[in-house]
Amino acid sequence: MQVSVEAGEGLERRMKIDLPFEQLAEEVEKRLQKFARSARLPGFRPGKVPLKVLRQRYSEQLHQEVLSDMVQSSFMEALSQESIQPAGMPRIEPDFDLNDERASFTAIFEVMPEFELAPIAERVVKRPVSEVADADLDAMIERLRDQRKTWTPVERACRSADQVVISFVGTVDGETFDGGSSERLTLELGAGRMIAGFEDGLIGAASGETRTLDLTFPDPYKATHLAGKPVRFEVTVDSVSEPTVPELDETLAKSFGVESGDVEHFKSDVRKNMERELKERIKARTKEHVMDLLLEANSIDVPNALVENEIQAMTEQMRQALGGAQMQLPPELFADAARRRVALGLILGLFVKENAIEVDATRVREMIEQMASTYDEPQAVIDYYYADRSRLSQFETMALEDQVVALVLERVTVEDEQIAFEDIAGPDASGEQIAA
Repeated sequence: MQVSVEAGEGLERRMKIDLPFEQLAEEVEKRLQKFARSARLPGFRPGKVPLKVLRQRYSEQLHQEVLSDMVQSSFMEALSQESIQPAGMPRIEPDFDLNDERASFTAIFEVMPEFELAPIAERVVKRPVSEVADADLDAMIERLRDQRKTWTPVERACRSADQVVISFVGTVDGETFDGGSSERLTLELGAGRMIAGFEDGLIGAASGETRTLDLTFPDPYKATHLAGKPVRFEVTVDSVSEPTVPELDETLAKSFGVESGDVEHFKSDVRKNMERELKERIKARTKEHVMDLLLEANSIDVPNALVENEIQAMTEQMRQALGGAQMQLPPELFADAARRRVALGLILGLFVKENAIEVDATRVREMIEQMASTYDEPQAVIDYYYADRSRLSQFETMALEDQVVALVLERVTVEDEQIAFEDIAGPDASGEQIAA
């Protein structure tokens, strides 16, 4: 077996392998002899078909089968011989001719990148520092009160922050379009659910009133065929309701799980959960900064094969998150994130290897126990994850990443960066779960 390897663009390699035709012919003859012992053809007794007949009929098929097996085995042998680590399955270009007694193929594939980790001792990582101030607590309480607001029908023109039930028909160039009409849609004015001008255009309308809104779709827009186009909506207000925000009292506290109804206890629980959330956000932000540093310090080529595999995995995750919907999701939607994940995986893998980092079992246990503490039966959850290696590996990966982050922070210059709670926790930190 003769092997030659040529470097293509980037990480691509073209490996040409010449197979010994004599070996191929011998294997074909061996299989033909074996097949002959049980072969059945019309006009012949089982196992009595002449070899000449079988060779004429099945020679090409047997050559293809043997060639396929030899391609697979010889490719693996060649990889070992040349000390090459492929990044994915090869594309095979066969060169096979029985008359010329030629059997060879070219395997085209990408290899795993070889690189050295760049020094990081002179680099700087920004670590966010924040705390829950009284004003942050007050703002959170207001958000939680707003979550519990109720709606009361009113006989007046609607105002901003009112809730309206509307029916509408939208047209572009005089034609209706998918998603442009609705019956009895509940809408909170000022929430920003509709395109610019829609909600403002209903201010002052009373129940039973119809308004014509001439607007323009934003550009860009999720429905690309509508981006930037003028649209007319005929909107009828079916009803108007005003909000009533509950008082900060025993009833509100109980609605968020404080059985005693004690308001100070409720505030204390909210603060504790805000602080826990803040701690997690700071940890996540710091980790992100460390990963950015490692990516910036180590600019490496990544195999497209691994990126494509990651895109497929992310696409499937998105579909599952959407309830298993089999929708078409464009690969470019995940391309940048997939490339980042692959690059980080390669960098972290080498970092772990060079620093001989092993998964901290205690850290893994603590992570699982912390997650399980939010369930009614924590031990059952803990047992669930420890009963299956694939489930446990999720936490082992996270623990290993945390260990990498901790080691990087020991080696770089860390600069604390004061950030307000709202800026690091974000508006999504508000919600019922914060007080649970």
